[in-house]
Amino acid sequence: MSFNTKFDIKGKNIIITGSSKGIGAGVAELLAGMGANLFLVARSINLLNDLCRKIEASGGKAKGYAADLRDVSDIRQCVEKISADSGKIDVLFNNAGMGNPIPAFNVSEKDWDEMMDLNLKGMFFFSQAAAKKMADTGGGKIINMSSQASIVAIDGETIYCSSKAAINQMTKNLAYEWASKKINVNAIGPTFVYTPGTAERLDDPVFYSGVVKNIPLGRVATIEDITGAVAFFSSAASDMITGTFLLIDGGWTTI
Repeated sequence: MSFNTKFDIKGKNIIITGSSKGIGAGVAELLAGMGANLFLVARSINLLNDLCRKIEASGGKAKGYAADLRDVSDIRQCVEKISADSGKIDVLFNNAGMGNPIPAFNVSEKDWDEMMDLNLKGMFFFSQAAAKKMADTGGGKIINMSSQASIVAIDGETIYCSSKAAINQMTKNLAYEWASKKINVNAIGPTFVYTPGTAERLDDPVFYSGVVKNIPLGRVATIEDITGAVAFFSSAASDMITGTFLLIDGGWTTI
């Protein structure tokens, strides 16, 4: 393998959870443009079908699967379907997650369970199901969506920050346990990312300036910034990297 081909992801079968909109959808489009075969998972099959048609109209390959990642049986059925359709799962990008700013004094048990069930429990059991398939076919790559919020305090975000911090430790442990199966497990930690869903807040000059004052590079992240990291961890160029947490925060955590 030449040095250039180590970065190639053409033909790789990549699952992206939480891919009906936002970061997941944007990353899916860009990875499809790089030649990857996309297997997209979200609760809304209609949104997924729309995205798949858009990707295929541009010459890419994508198929959608409806699943509720808070339901472990749903996760397992989804992975079985994808495994049967793909023949081999090369990469899982665990992108699905939620945020819901609530002051710690006001957090209910329902608030806690809702976020942990999706951000942490769902990620673990999707990883487990996919990893079992990867282990049977020679290995694979798992990329977990964490956040810079996993290592800094953000007002009103105690549950979210806690869930993301737990993802970092889970990533290390899974990398250690599954190394013998040739499964690499890494996490990425973006700062604020400009997407259609965050545009309303980030287009507010006051809010934007409050965010960017914490980012030495002077801007928020783009979907392209996230895609570069996902493509790298999906490729052979990252074969010797596992258990790491890559910040995509413009230097926020250097302060």
